[in-house]
Amino acid sequence: MSEASGEIAARVRDRRRALALTQQDLADLAGVSERFVRFVEQAKPSIRLDALTAVLDALGLDLAVVARRGGGPT
Repeated sequence: MSEASGEIAARVRDRRRALALTQQDLADLAGVSERFVRFVEQAKPSIRLDALTAVLDALGLDLAVVARRGGGPT
């Protein structure tokens, strides 16, 4: 699991819980399967970006791409 996918997983899980939503509730709001929500929260490496953005949108979250500290590749 990459650091980024782990952070996304934690933020999605924390926000879902803060909103008192079950994984099925979030899936219904985002128009994805409960299994997909579970995969996001487990930081599975093969999730689809369009479905991920639907989940983030349902939670009121945005995905941002920013330069790493130092600006270069790792």
